[in-house]
Amino acid sequence: MKRIGLAFPVAIAGYVLAVVAFYWLAGLLSANVHDAPGEAAMTGAFVWGPLGAVAGFVPGFVHGARQASGAGG
Repeated sequence: MKRIGLAFPVAIAGYVLAVVAFYWLAGLLSANVHDAPGEAAMTGAFVWGPLGAVAGFVPGFVHGARQASGAGG
């Protein structure tokens, strides 16, 4: 249970961080002049956000397992 308790908040943080980072990068690098904010928001929310959540969940799950077994710190 401790694994999931740590993994979900880290996954949420990974999602938010990925969305914000992509939105910022898309604003700098996108060649789309018609709907750049829409492109950045939708791609961030539906592509990079979930990838960031998975990228956060896995280390959170592993770290939670180490804490539960008493081997981590």
